[in-house]
Parts: sequence; C-alpha cells; structure tokens
Amino acid sequence: MDGDSAPLPELIALSGSYNAHLIVDEAHAVGVFNQGLVHALNLQHNVFARVVTFGKALGTHGAIILGSEALKEYLINFARSFIYTTAASFSQLAGIKIAYEFLAWSANEQELLKNNITLFKSYINIPGLVQSDSAIQSIIIGGNKQTVDLAALIRNAGFDVRPILSPTVALGSERLRICLHAFNTEAEIADLGNLLNKNLHV
Repeated sequence: MDGDSAPLPELIALSGSYNAHLIVDEAHAVGVFNQGLVHALNLQHNVFARVVTFGKALGTHGAIILGSEALKEYLINFARSFIYTTAASFSQLAGIKIAYEFLAWSANEQELLKNNITLFKSYINIPGLVQSDSAIQSIIIGGNKQTVDLAALIRNAGFDVRPILSPTVALGSERLRICLHAFNTEAEIADLGNLLNKNLHV
C-alpha cells in the first residue's frame, strides 16, 4: 500500500530461528528494484518462495512462483488453481519474454526513477509522509472527506494522485497515494511538492 519495504534480512533470520519458511510477494518490487528486492539483496537462496507478478511494472498479465525444484513439483501436482486453469497463450508468454528483455535494458530508466524518488522526498516538508524508497509514496491525511478534497485539488492542478480511504485502510489513516515514474520531470515533481507543502503545512 505505502511502498515501504519489508526488513528481509531480519525476517530471514527470524524464520530460520523457528525453522519456518518465508514467502515474499515481489509484486511492487520487480521493475523498481530490477528483478525484485530479494534479488537486489542477493537473498534468493534464503527464501522459500517468491511471488512475482507480470503486471505492474512489467505491463503484461499473469504471475509466477519462484522456488526450489521440490516446491515447483509440488505445485504442479497439487495446486488446484494450477491444475484447473487454462494454459497461458503464446501471445501472453511472448509479451512476458519481451517485458523481461526490456527490463534487462532498462538500467537508465531505473536510475531516473530512483533519482525522481529522491528528488520528490527532498521537496516534501510535511508530516505524514510514509518512509519509502520505492515509486509509491504515501501521505497520511486522516479523514475520508479531507483526503478526497485534497486529491481533487491536486487532480485539478494536473496530477493524477489517488485517495485511499477507510475501510480500505484503518479509520484515521486515510492517505494520498502517489506513484512516481521515470518520465516525470523535475519541474513536475517540484510543482507537486510545492502544492503538497502549501496545502498540508502545519
């Protein structure tokens, strides 16, 4: 929801101490952190399974589970959702293959996104900003009406920023959810930052 990252090394250590298996959902990490946060931290051999979506940054459809040979064989033979589904089409598989090729060539875009995230955080001088190093930046506003009104004001200024309201989030923690992109310009980020600072100043 907020773009924050799980403390993976600590979770791996904790799961190991209890002989537990750790499953990591990388839906919002792939693309932003290249092949995902687990891969970026070189922890892929320390987690039981990773769930990777082909939606979000890859822009296609479907998902996979990455894990050991034993896990893959188990899921192939016992996962009802796999057994009773239709095989992926050739066009879907081709789209995923091309998406991963683009991912391998996208170091410049990933660096631009990283710079835009840092730039956005440098402009924001307001309470409620959730700590995040990803493209998703959230600001806790509190109150459905206040959050909707502020989102409308920001949209009227030309920015597509969405309100996240209760009961989707806990009452009192309603928030704006901002998704940054590699193609955002410094001027756009500055204008958004100034708008937020002006309307959320305390």
